[in-house]
Amino acid sequence: MDKAGSEKSIIALEGWLQTPAGVYLRAWEQQTLDHLTADIFGFNAVQIGMPQLDALAANRMPYKFLADRKVRTLAEAPRRAVALTCDPVELPFATQSMDLVVLPHVLEFSPDPHQVLREVERVLIPEGQVIICGFNPASLWGARQVLRRVGGTGFLPRTEELISMPRLKDWLKLLNMTASHSHFGCYAPACRTQKWLERYAFMDNAGPRWWPYLGGVYIVQAIKRVKGMHLIGPAWSRKTAAAPSVVPATNKRR
Repeated sequence: MDKAGSEKSIIALEGWLQTPAGVYLRAWEQQTLDHLTADIFGFNAVQIGMPQLDALAANRMPYKFLADRKVRTLAEAPRRAVALTCDPVELPFATQSMDLVVLPHVLEFSPDPHQVLREVERVLIPEGQVIICGFNPASLWGARQVLRRVGGTGFLPRTEELISMPRLKDWLKLLNMTASHSHFGCYAPACRTQKWLERYAFMDNAGPRWWPYLGGVYIVQAIKRVKGMHLIGPAWSRKTAAAPSVVPATNKRR
């Protein structure tokens, strides 16, 4: 898919996010991202794409940015302020300048997801973190997407390629980024109406226990590791106060 096709896919995603299934997805991802980002500390954090989701809402870093992947008209502008427009394959940030990068559904809509990850690794500081949201091909949602290729009706917007979580973890490992947490969610079947999504709501309680890897979407959190780097802790003084000498009480004759 060329760049023009990728832009059309992103537009299709934005329309899909307004459907009952898209609202269902956004609710789960918002709750999970709030939990994951609340205790990540630093100075600079950026969310790239999907302005319909506030991925950094619970994070307490002083400098948080929203970068959008396309120029929007006034009517299309999201409620949140967009700091800059950029292509994820060429991030306009200095090397080792970001403490946290969040990629909500960026990789599967990019013609070069490997380059996106290389750029993320470049801009992250040592021990910086990346959080990635993606559609799970090994799910009921992913199965419907496969049917599109053989003439069936797709459920998700057209993507470059759905990326499985094991495959994504392999890519991260090659870039010295270690996955620390992973979550699956949205276990309901590929339903287009709110009525049917509510009927299958019980699957969100049963799914994590009985078929934990078959959720429609996943979130992976990874940490950038730098070989030979040692974290420096507080400089404790090696000098310790001399322990007072204790003389045992004895009965002495006077």
